[in-house]
Amino acid sequence: MADESLVLTETRGPVLVITINRPEARNSINKATAEAIGEALDRLDADSNLSVGVITGAGKGFSAGMDLKGFASGEFPIAGDRGFAGIAQRSARKPLIAAVEGFALAGGLEIALSCDIIVASREAKLGIPEVGVGLFAGAGALLRLPRRVGLGQAALLALTGKPVSGEEGHRIGLVDRVVDAGGALAEAVTLAETISANAPLALAASKAVLVDGFTKPDAEFWEWQRQFFDEVFRSKDAIEGATAFAEKRAPNWQGA
Repeated sequence: MADESLVLTETRGPVLVITINRPEARNSINKATAEAIGEALDRLDADSNLSVGVITGAGKGFSAGMDLKGFASGEFPIAGDRGFAGIAQRSARKPLIAAVEGFALAGGLEIALSCDIIVASREAKLGIPEVGVGLFAGAGALLRLPRRVGLGQAALLALTGKPVSGEEGHRIGLVDRVVDAGGALAEAVTLAETISANAPLALAASKAVLVDGFTKPDAEFWEWQRQFFDEVFRSKDAIEGATAFAEKRAPNWQGA
């Protein structure tokens, strides 16, 4: 069992808010924190009453990334097959939104990039400065950034090590929603509530196809997608959705 004080969880109806809680260490990630994030994502996926997760940071920022003191002493902040920070290699099955205030740097940005949607304040700083300390962004940024912002912008971030503001991040496609300072969590929760109104199986399938289907060649994609198509289109929720639409009422999702 991970130290629950390192990562706080709060349910807001169907939304699970996950807060990295090491403000005294700029919410940097040590092994115990990585394990706690992984456990929070396990809880999100296992609880049928939860539909969407929101990840944020306590205090002045989202996360400064890997705890370098721990790294220097031989510790790697990896949690099983979830990888760095309990999220980088295997995220949640359900949708995740990052709510970024202050800063999301190095592994902190890689946590945000492991989410499906990034909401950030205009003044937030987002970047991967690892080259300045003799490292590189090895927890997914170099995989995910080019998909979001293109190779050129990804190279600028990775090779200069210089951060961009939330405003600039929004302009280049790194940030999906930009808000005034202090508003990222509220906007993320509102967005999560909108998403949570939709069918659970359809949400999980949409996320899986968006994330994993991106790399499939066209010749392979359709056969690969069939597993999700069969599950969703033959589900009770599919019938319920069509029936509710015809009857002009809110659907009663069963997740089956």
